[in-house]
Amino acid sequence: MSAPRSAARSAPAYAVRVAEDPADREACFAVRKDVFVAEQKVPEDIEYDAHDAGAVHVLAVRADGVPLGTGRLLHGAAAAARNGDGDPDVGSLGRLAVTAAARGLGVGAALVRALEDAARARGLTAVDLHAQTHALGFYERLGYQAYGPEFPDAGIPHRAMRRTL
Repeated sequence: MSAPRSAARSAPAYAVRVAEDPADREACFAVRKDVFVAEQKVPEDIEYDAHDAGAVHVLAVRADGVPLGTGRLLHGAAAAARNGDGDPDVGSLGRLAVTAAARGLGVGAALVRALEDAARARGLTAVDLHAQTHALGFYERLGYQAYGPEFPDAGIPHRAMRRTL
């Protein structure tokens, strides 16, 4: 989906692609398990849901094949149920996770841009997300604006955010 990138600190190059085959999907789920379940203590039974089957998943992988990060895009009715106004033209970006070793290398921003590209390809006009409050600045730097009050999700404080595409 995007050209290979080289990151600072002499890290290996990485690429971001849509996770279409079963091995890529499993790599996405493994990153989510490491970040959300093991690191952030999100219960595994709520980390994976029925939306995974119809979502667009993206995967960042190092040149040697090691998974670095993932994210997913809900669209259509699944997204409308999650966004702030029930609009089917607004996608829902979520489950963005970057491994501890890859943080600070631009992987998260590359994943967000790939998900936005997938949203545009589906004719969506904007993307909503539920950001952990500690990550608000990250998303603001990518053009997202917070709206509404803070709320808990899996016991972690979040805010809704949106970016028009």
